Amino acid sequence: MSRTLTVRISAVVVLAVGAWVAYTQQPDVPLAIQKIKDDLYVIAVSKGVGGGNVAVYVTGDGVILVDDMFDRNYGEILAKVKSVTDQPVRYVLNTHQHDDHAGGNARMMASAEVIAHRNVRANMIRLNQPGAPRVTFTDEMAVFLGGKEVRARHYFRGHTGGDAIIYFPALKVIHTGDLFLTYPPMPFIDYANGGSALEWNRNLDEVLKTDFDVAIPGHGPLSDRAGLLKFRDNFETMRNRVASIVRAGQGKDQVTKALVGEFGWPPNGLAIQQVDAFIAEMKPAN
Repeated sequence: MSRTLTVRISAVVVLAVGAWVAYTQQPDVPLAIQKIKDDLYVIAVSKGVGGGNVAVYVTGDGVILVDDMFDRNYGEILAKVKSVTDQPVRYVLNTHQHDDHAGGNARMMASAEVIAHRNVRANMIRLNQPGAPRVTFTDEMAVFLGGKEVRARHYFRGHTGGDAIIYFPALKVIHTGDLFLTYPPMPFIDYANGGSALEWNRNLDEVLKTDFDVAIPGHGPLSDRAGLLKFRDNFETMRNRVASIVRAGQGKDQVTKALVGEFGWPPNGLAIQQVDAFIAEMKPAN
């Protein structure tokens, strides 16, 4: 990223950060656990918006979680795990560092190992966010427990600079974190923590090369390959529309009008708060 673009984006992330803080203060909603395949489950909010989806992989030697929601969800998540197994949680793999996905890290680390991309740790330390993982990776890693395997892979910047795709190869299931959403459908590009609209779909193109038939999104109901492909295409259409507006010399009002009117972004929602940074990234570097 050029120095000029970095300065542009750094100057316009304050509103997005403030909106994220407000988002994380959403009231609690009940959690539900759903079986996906064999020994793999997902814990999710039963309705509305809340913490991100948590994958629960049960093995004979313990449980592997993907993400752990907010700190305040810790007790309820453990209760949901205990409803399907007596095995303890041994590992937590973070898809990224946001509180609604990694907020329970600090408490989980009392008895489990938390693993994430190195940029997740860097972001959490910079933000003084508790629960920074003690184990990190750069490109890919795998956890083997009870004869089962879970893989984590970082491709490119997207939702943040440290996104990881988690793959359960024996079951052909992926957990995408917030690189793919089924509710709410609009993306949040966290420029303050390394996100990028230009690189987002490079992640999804790599994911689509993976052999999977079930996709656990960061938020919302389970999906599949067709659902992820549709999200990818919609993202590209939206990004190209914004780029065309910027290239035409039009400004924030026109971009906002397109995002709200053509792509259904709530006018006062979290995603729309990133418009200034979005425009900055779409401008040609000097």
